[in-house]
Amino acid sequence: MNKDPEAIINSPEFKALVARQWSVSAVLSIIMLGVYFGFILVLAFNKALLGGMITAGLSVGIPIGLFVIVLAWGLTGIYVFWANDKYDKAVNAIRQSLRRN
Repeated sequence: MNKDPEAIINSPEFKALVARQWSVSAVLSIIMLGVYFGFILVLAFNKALLGGMITAGLSVGIPIGLFVIVLAWGLTGIYVFWANDKYDKAVNAIRQSLRRN
């Protein structure tokens, strides 16, 4: 049985998996940063837009701010789902293939 961590780390399959993990992380991070900094820039340079009233006591900024928060939860959920469904299965497959060798 091959339990050498170096063998797993140096395998081409694991390197490809790590590259895919970085890609998924980068895309989700860029989406979140874009939305967050977009919100902050609108807040900094166009307060009137976010301060506009939808109804009495509810400005445009409140639902947009809630959207930013919910988006963060959603993107985290997407990453967790991907990691549990794809990443963990791929790591286990790599381990199994290296144990057979």
